[in-house]
Amino acid sequence: MSPVALAFGVLEVTGSAAWLSAVTTTALVPMVAMLLFGGGIADRYRRDTVLCLAALGAGLTQAGVAFLLLTHRHPAFLLPLSALNGVFQGVTKPALRGIVSNLSAGRGLQQASSLLATVRNATRITGPATAGLLTASVGGGWAIAADAASFLLAAAFFARMSLPGPPARTKSSPTKSGPTMLGELREGWGYFGSTPWIWTVTSAFAVFNAVNMGVWQILGPVIASDTIGAEGWGLVLSARGAGALLASLIMVKLTVRRPMVPALSSMALAAVPLILLGAGANVSWLTAAAFAAGVVSEFFTVVWETVHNTHVPERLLSRVGAQDEFWSFLPIPLGQLSTPVLAAAFGTATVAVTGGGVAAVAMLVPLLVPTLRRLEINIEINMDGDRTGHHVPSPGDAAGEGRDKDHSGTG
Repeated sequence: MSPVALAFGVLEVTGSAAWLSAVTTTALVPMVAMLLFGGGIADRYRRDTVLCLAALGAGLTQAGVAFLLLTHRHPAFLLPLSALNGVFQGVTKPALRGIVSNLSAGRGLQQASSLLATVRNATRITGPATAGLLTASVGGGWAIAADAASFLLAAAFFARMSLPGPPARTKSSPTKSGPTMLGELREGWGYFGSTPWIWTVTSAFAVFNAVNMGVWQILGPVIASDTIGAEGWGLVLSARGAGALLASLIMVKLTVRRPMVPALSSMALAAVPLILLGAGANVSWLTAAAFAAGVVSEFFTVVWETVHNTHVPERLLSRVGAQDEFWSFLPIPLGQLSTPVLAAAFGTATVAVTGGGVAAVAMLVPLLVPTLRRLEINIEINMDGDRTGHHVPSPGDAAGEGRDKDHSGTG
């Protein structure tokens, strides 16, 4: 709900695109900057408590934004609240990546990830429409107020959870307090950097995200305005959402023993809409390609979450997940800023087609890593209730960390 409601709410008060850009950027930068620290917080403390407090903070800041919009205050007052909201979102993302293995096990890991993806995709379809109706009828401020209420409701739900406390931390010094936050963040970075099957996929998505967000979000509407029009572009975007929703429903039942090869290979198809966009394809071809891209993207997301939940030690889940998201998100602004410059120099069609080719190749490069191709997710539960199963040894196994663990999707 928030992007639509905030955009029209700010424009209603200011009529300025510059102020809208300032407000949204003020939220985005702290969110990305907070991801790494959020991973350390989520692995250091109880994740249900972290999520409850973060949702409560996000609800209160959104309520403040709603009040400022409804009372037509100067938009400068929105900036600190937007920054705080970004901080809370930066804490929330890593913690969410770490709780699935606390709530499910065995084959239930993939089913849980698929069910969460189904709800996420459904709200991506219904949320903007609901926000649009509220904004058109009673104003953007009230739509943000409804969004604030949803955060507070989420905090109430998180408060009902009772997850186990964080695993015991290995002491890095003779002090009773154990390792510092900085030491734990270094440990998470060490695991991430020494595990090729993780950092190669993250690097691939850093390229894919920069290209895809630049071409699709910046050049997409420009090209569409001269070809398929606003209505056609809306249909294409809706088709992508519908494809993602269908895939998340299918993945509740579908299990692939070694899923990374088909997941990454199919992700190359997610670059096809960029190529068709640059080639001037009609709305039918673009809609079909966007639908397929939604399917393969959500298939990869569920697989990636399940693989993380299977192979990353639980005590490192949020920190490793935060590294994954941080480095895959970081190049997005660069892609969005450089795409118009490249389009002016070489033409929008050339940039779109070339970008699609680069994104497709980026998805295939990680398949050169042997350990990634051998990753399995068929986990069983032994008589003691511990997770066991086939896995590729990764850093930490030799130290006795084993596979007690958990994650969430890239891209």
